[in-house]
Amino acid sequence: MSDAKLYKLNNLELTIGYAFSDLSLLELALTHRSYDAKHNERLEFLGDSILGMIIARKLYELFPNNPEGDLTRMRSSLVRETTLAQIAREFKLNEHLRLGLGEMKTGGSQRDSILADAVESIIAAMFLDSNENYALVKEVVLRWFESRLKDINPKVNQKDPKSTLQEMLQAVKKQLPVYNVDKITGSDNNQTFYVSVSLSDYNISFNGVGTSRRKAEQEAAAKAIEYLNK
Repeated sequence: MSDAKLYKLNNLELTIGYAFSDLSLLELALTHRSYDAKHNERLEFLGDSILGMIIARKLYELFPNNPEGDLTRMRSSLVRETTLAQIAREFKLNEHLRLGLGEMKTGGSQRDSILADAVESIIAAMFLDSNENYALVKEVVLRWFESRLKDINPKVNQKDPKSTLQEMLQAVKKQLPVYNVDKITGSDNNQTFYVSVSLSDYNISFNGVGTSRRKAEQEAAAKAIEYLNK
């Protein structure tokens, strides 16, 4: 491993708050299937389960009087793709991902799904590197989610705006929203998406802007929800 690569990975270790005994595990966690036949999908599978357990147990502890439905909604909000992608961006994982040329050209380093998968893969990599020390991994992961766990509220709708908008329209038997990408600007690894959502029964549309298509769609959906609530 080159000194430059080692330096970058060491900086990432400081960011995530865990020092690897075997840095090749961290490197594997950052490797997308487009880059190499040996990639992070198996780690992602394991990390998804570990993360779910950590968050479920913490919510069980924090909200002793809330029913299963509340706990499930809060867990879904915390472990969903958009939340994990936000954490990945806080860690600047996009600067460390190993992507194939095609993915790099199409902005894969900014894609929510790829970023979220990398977060789950790192969790699994820590678990394996620590000889399956669940308590240690839990401590690290809970630090990542500390502010979000403080802000989570069982009385607040935890669903993302796109899901909420769809359910609102279905409830009043209206046509489902239609999303369109109107424009994409910027370089391949620094794109901005301009999206609109149309509500045909109301003859109106709303715009959203984001660093990913999903993010822009969520913003547009949030504006539509605000309009419908009024």
